[in-house]
Amino acid sequence: MPAQSIPVRADFVPAPASAAATQDTLFRDGANCGAVVRADRVAFLVDADDYFKAFIEAAERAERSIIILAWDFDSRTGLCFAADGACRETLGDFLNRLARRRRKLQIHVLDWDYPMIFGHDREFPPLYNLGWKPHRRVHFRYDDSHPVAGSHHQKIVVIDDRFAFVGGLDLTARRWDTPQHRPSDPRRVAFGKPYPPFHDLMVALDGAAARELAAIARRRWRVATGLTLPPAQPVARDPWPPGLRADVVDARVAIACTAPAINGDPGTRHVEQLYLDMIARARRYIFMENQYFTSRTIGAALAARLADPDGPEIVLITRLLSHGWLEEATMHVLRTRLVKDLRAADRNGRFHVYYPHIEGLAEGTCIDVHSKLMIVDDEWLRIGSSNLSNRSMGVDTECDVVIEAQGEARIADTIRGFRDRILAEHLGADAADVAEAINRSKSIQGALAALGTPSRTLRPLNELPEWSETAVQTAAIADLEQPVSLERLVEQFDPDTRVRRALPLWSTVAAVALAVAALTAAWRYTPLAAWVNAENVIDWVDSFARTWWAPLAIVLAYTPASVVMFPRPVITLAAVVAFGPWLGFGYAMSGILLAALAGYVAGQHAGRDTLRRLSGRKLNRLSKALRQRGILAVTAVRLVPIAPFVIESLVAGAVHIRLWHFMLGTFLGMLPGVLTATVFGDQLEAALRDPATINYGVVAGVVIVFAVLTLVVRKWLARQTQAPVSSAHAASTRR
Repeated sequence: MPAQSIPVRADFVPAPASAAATQDTLFRDGANCGAVVRADRVAFLVDADDYFKAFIEAAERAERSIIILAWDFDSRTGLCFAADGACRETLGDFLNRLARRRRKLQIHVLDWDYPMIFGHDREFPPLYNLGWKPHRRVHFRYDDSHPVAGSHHQKIVVIDDRFAFVGGLDLTARRWDTPQHRPSDPRRVAFGKPYPPFHDLMVALDGAAARELAAIARRRWRVATGLTLPPAQPVARDPWPPGLRADVVDARVAIACTAPAINGDPGTRHVEQLYLDMIARARRYIFMENQYFTSRTIGAALAARLADPDGPEIVLITRLLSHGWLEEATMHVLRTRLVKDLRAADRNGRFHVYYPHIEGLAEGTCIDVHSKLMIVDDEWLRIGSSNLSNRSMGVDTECDVVIEAQGEARIADTIRGFRDRILAEHLGADAADVAEAINRSKSIQGALAALGTPSRTLRPLNELPEWSETAVQTAAIADLEQPVSLERLVEQFDPDTRVRRALPLWSTVAAVALAVAALTAAWRYTPLAAWVNAENVIDWVDSFARTWWAPLAIVLAYTPASVVMFPRPVITLAAVVAFGPWLGFGYAMSGILLAALAGYVAGQHAGRDTLRRLSGRKLNRLSKALRQRGILAVTAVRLVPIAPFVIESLVAGAVHIRLWHFMLGTFLGMLPGVLTATVFGDQLEAALRDPATINYGVVAGVVIVFAVLTLVVRKWLARQTQAPVSSAHAASTRR
């Protein structure tokens, strides 16, 4: 694809280039960043061993406040290790110990409220009182304020509002490693299983920069929980870790964030604009490390610089492989297309993509490059949470910091030295040798060709498989640039709230398309095809269906599945394949209603405090909606859930909504999804027994019918909510 085919967003205007770029500031407060501040000290932390050590030291010096924002947080994470790999202390125990030791210390942890597709290797929520039990002054909350298909991706730690970490590393499992990235390290083990080398970056700052990051953390806590964290009281002790050496002092820093547009908020896209401005201002080189490389907007900006006869050298370091077959079929596909497009646009041989290589890694593994780094012209150094992906530009919450030299030789030397340090790590070389090689060859690419060894080096990323345009378009669903607008229907049941528009039909079609693509990829690129063939599956299904207890097992399976949030449509598909569409639908709906009833009865006997621990801030608004609207509210929250299935059932029982209202509302709200799973299950059964009998018209029709039925139900709900709720009606829903 030619370079001009990469679209550029019309609403972004790069900062003008300048012959005196090293003297002019890049930062435009309110345009490409949210704040421009000074940091008294700045330190760069390479890989989690350095970060975890610095975190321990800083947290141990905390007196009043520790705030942790995370994409993932796991209390089981080992923070320090003995030489034999034995974990000396886990994250959860460490935080509890700090809280017990200092009575005035309050610790707040905000974790992304992730969908269960990400939950197979995550810790079971502490809110359910299973596993880790946070101390009463360790406040753990989940952040569910993100839009559909979005996530909270910021990784920020703030100590006493005076010291902060920000970057790409979460305090979670499978992150710890050293810059040596040894193929086998006994300390690089999570839950009894070794994991590949992991490379990432953090930056530590204090002064005004830390205070600004503290303000960002408190704003996010307020948005996520509805609660306001007061500023930390002044403390006498400096929280800067004694063992952490500052790389630079008195630095000019910009802080750029992404916040998606949702609930009437226009959102923030400073992350994207600052990337575009850095690319536009580059004169000699752009050096990047990133987990992903899929953003079409960033690709267009890079293509424009490659078309410039005097443009900069562009070097990207990324990982060789993806995390599993699903990512391979989505983000890997998009990266391949973008790299090919830019190579086609590169007329002067200035675009280079590498991956780090170390001999001795297990088959099918690589060094996991998870960092998000950009360095331009020894002038700007950027570390943060944002990937070079569409999601990071507009859908996920992100936070990056950028240090600017602005003509100061001491800071430019620090930026250049860090670039050489990173390259030296990947090459197994000395930073001074890297600097000398770059000076000698007058290019980063020339230095990389001259350095490295067979056992450790940076290799060009040349293995780029061909993907069809259909595969690329399907994969793009996993990397949206704009959030999917899904209004929380429960808000419609407040008499003072106007009805908002329904979810666009395309999102349902997109979700189905993604599911089909994922199943196709699983069949083609995993061992499933070898041992899950049609004959075997038919034998298993027939054998299961002939047992007397099979219908009972299907019906009963929905109750524990709802508690652990196992996807219920999978059980429905199994029921339909085993027993046919009619019996399968009956067993599935019976199981769902039984699971709902079990939660309802449990809610009747549960205390309000127990429910509050389970559902958090959802409790009040969910209780109000269910009390006021009965069948209508239950139908809505089942159709578009604002809490897990079991939580909605528990709250309905606790507020004593009429049982027949609850069961009928559950039936109506779950009906579209169960019908859809039934039809797909029927066609799956047909495909297994005789592929020639598949009715593709039915498959397409069920997608359309499901979308239309959902829209009709929502419009009916909207008409119902336009009428005020009478006190008599509200009273009738109580016992």
